[in-house]
Order: sequence, then C-alpha cells, then structure tokens
Amino acid sequence: MITLRKSADRGHANFGWLDSHHTFSFGGYHDPAHMGFGPLRVINEDRVAPGGGFAPHGHANMEIVSYVLRGALEHKDSIGTGSVIRPGDVQRMSAGSGIQHSEFNASRSDPVHFLQIWILPDRQNIAPGYAQKHFTVAERSGRLRLVASGAASEDAIGIRQDASIFASLLAPGECVRHDFAAARRGWLQLASGAVKVNGVSLAAGDGAAIHDEPSIDILADSDAELLLFDLP
Repeated sequence: MITLRKSADRGHANFGWLDSHHTFSFGGYHDPAHMGFGPLRVINEDRVAPGGGFAPHGHANMEIVSYVLRGALEHKDSIGTGSVIRPGDVQRMSAGSGIQHSEFNASRSDPVHFLQIWILPDRQNIAPGYAQKHFTVAERSGRLRLVASGAASEDAIGIRQDASIFASLLAPGECVRHDFAAARRGWLQLASGAVKVNGVSLAAGDGAAIHDEPSIDILADSDAELLLFDLP
C-alpha cells in the first residue's frame, strides 16, 4: 500500500528568513495523524534567506541528517566541527547525550534550500558525533545511491538506527527499483520533478508512505530528485 502525503497538506511556517514545510509534526505544527513514520521523525523542507540561519541551539538523542538541494549551508557545533555543505553533500550529526549547533546560509546573496531529517536512534545518551560525505551527480544519477545506513559501509555515512537512506537523480523515462525485506517499510520524499511509484503519481514536495510492498518501481515523468528511506 502506498499512501500519499501531499506537499500542500504539510505544516508550514514562514519567519521571513526561513520558509519551512513540515512533513511531520514539528514546532508549532501538531498533527496527531502525522507524528512520524517508524523511526523517521522529521522531514523539513527549509529555504533560508541570504544571511539567515539558526542561532546556536541544543539537541539530544537524535540522528540529524541534512541534504542540500541548492545553495550552501554552514554548520558549527560544540564538538568542534565547522563545515559548509553543498548539493551532493550528506551531513549527519548524532546529537547523543547532547550537542549545541548552529546552521546559517553560507551566502549573502543566494538562498539555501535543503532537507533536514531527524531519525530516532537505537541507543540513548551516547557520545555526540559528526560525519559528512559528498556524492557526485554521476553516483546518484539513474540509480538509488545508498548515502546513509545503520549497517557498516565504507561507501555511506553511518547512522545509529537500522535504517537506510538512498538518493537518486532521474531523467525523464528512467526507472529504478527497490526491494524491501520482510517486515520493512519505506518513505519516499520527492524533492523536485514528478515520478510514479508503482503507478502512484508524486509531484515535488510530496511524500509517500510505503507499507506491505515487496518492491517499488520509481518511474520519472520529468527530471527528478528524491530520497528513499528503508525503515524497520
């Protein structure tokens, strides 16, 4: 079964410097029917104006993954990490027992557009950590490229949960397939373009909860960018 979460039905907050759409309940947006999906707790689609950003603030016991679609996002944290992430970069911050961080648009002229993802960890109060890896356009084109995983992999960023995240860039007419193991489920978040998932149409900003499907075929109707989550 595939259940659509339409872009227009998401929560929305606009603070001028930040325009954010919430797939699941977040901040001042609360919807008991959309509190998360398994360990996947947050997918926020954020647009931050030039010079804007999130001042230092704290997190604990959460795996926070950032995926930049356009622009550049500057990160600093209390464990000494400082970096700028750009399209193709995947960043994971494990908040663990507690961490402070800030995120700012690295440009004074161009907005930054990114997805911020929170995943509940399988262990509590462990030491905070950070990882970042770049995945080229070629690596993500025409395939589902594993970018983060709870299983040990030299080719993907580690996360502290039995979950996998795949990124894909598809050209019109391209199709990719993903097989789910027994008792697994999925979430597909379409960042741009238009696709069909087992015949169900998604447009930019839409999500799809995937239950009891042994496999899915993702067919691009236009140039498309997406993330697919394989979850317990």
